[in-house]
Amino acid sequence: MRDGRRWGARGIDLDLIAWGDRVLPDVASHDAWRGLPPGDQARQAPDRLILPHPRIQDRGFVLAPLAEIAPGWVHPRLGQSVAQMLAALPAAALDGMKPLTA
Repeated sequence: MRDGRRWGARGIDLDLIAWGDRVLPDVASHDAWRGLPPGDQARQAPDRLILPHPRIQDRGFVLAPLAEIAPGWVHPRLGQSVAQMLAALPAAALDGMKPLTA
């Protein structure tokens, strides 16, 4: 549910970041999108689902919780595990993150 803006407020937000070892829509499209500079990715919007998420390897807020629920997942194009991608991030990528408490 969106208010019309790409990164606007939402009542609920569920992100699909990967689907096993599948690469969607195809390897060439995924690699082209992943290779775009972040600024270009922010200005453009894909017209179809891209999996794994093209910036998963750059996002601590995605990798840290993913390491808890799917530590054995390996990025099908990068060949790196969640732990390897997380370890490669600068410490600043995890700034402001804190675990939820019950």
